[in-house]
Amino acid sequence: MSERALVLFSGGQDSTTCLAWALDRFDHVETVGFDYGQRHRIELDCRAGIIASLKADYPLWAPRLGEDHTVDLGVLGQISESALTRDSAIEMQANGLPSTFVPGRNLIFLTMAAALAYRRGLTHIVGGMCETDYSGYPDCRDQTIRALETALNLGMDRQFVLDTPLMWIDKAETWRLAETLGGARLVELIREQTHTCYLGERGQLHDWGHGCGTCPACQLRAKGYAEYLAA
Repeated sequence: MSERALVLFSGGQDSTTCLAWALDRFDHVETVGFDYGQRHRIELDCRAGIIASLKADYPLWAPRLGEDHTVDLGVLGQISESALTRDSAIEMQANGLPSTFVPGRNLIFLTMAAALAYRRGLTHIVGGMCETDYSGYPDCRDQTIRALETALNLGMDRQFVLDTPLMWIDKAETWRLAETLGGARLVELIREQTHTCYLGERGQLHDWGHGCGTCPACQLRAKGYAEYLAA
């Protein structure tokens, strides 16, 4: 509990669950979001409200929440040809990866987070990467994260720990983890306030949350919620 953490916090379901996970474990937790020109930039607008709700609803966690940071990574969007940074179709590509893959995104996110953590005196860097329910992104694999952890520690001469609490669980288990950490209140907070939809659609509030209901992110979230309720 004496260790300090930085959570990669996008405003989505996974990162909000990771934030709760960190608040349950560390006595000081800061957050960082990245603006890279994402098509679903509305997720960044959700962050402040989620943090405010966590502070209001969880008095034990509130004192642990430290500074929130936002980093401008517009250059990543400029050099990317991805359905997350361009108004283009979401589809599978010839290389076997979906068009939503942003090359280098998590590598850059974690490197920027480590640079910030270095300055802020934070040891743990928490991300929502997952190798169970994911779109095949190679920078979400545990092997990638562990290799980057080694590189960051060598390159910065620090002993960072890259924590990925969702790495080996599916979306139903992610909903279940949220309930374990914060009860039904946290599940409802995630359902009502977070954003995951690739198209940036808020609109209707479905059983599983806001979103278009048809993009891969919405389908995965809805499927996981249904399985969570059925368990």
